[in-house]
Amino acid sequence: MPRLRVRWKRPCDPYNRIMSVYTELRDELEKHEFAMGLERGRLAVALDVLTDALVLVGQHGVYCQSARQPGRPAMDIQIITKSLDQAKELVAGVMDELRRKAAVQ
Repeated sequence: MPRLRVRWKRPCDPYNRIMSVYTELRDELEKHEFAMGLERGRLAVALDVLTDALVLVGQHGVYCQSARQPGRPAMDIQIITKSLDQAKELVAGVMDELRRKAAVQ
């Protein structure tokens, strides 16, 4: 008996992990790459994506409160928020360095 392949996700699914970020965010990438150059434009879009993730995690943190620390998000939410903040800081640092190097040339 032949095995059937089951496709769990449709190609139009917004959470389809097969779709490239360059395809999914094409308009944003084109706009920022045109305005800032290839590298800085892509980093700017990465910062936007990280900011969106931080907003979603922050909203989730409102509803997932820590049992040990009332009024604070659960520990995993705190760790995710810290990691996203650090990633944003690193990306922003690279953008500043690229801007500085471009100004020197």
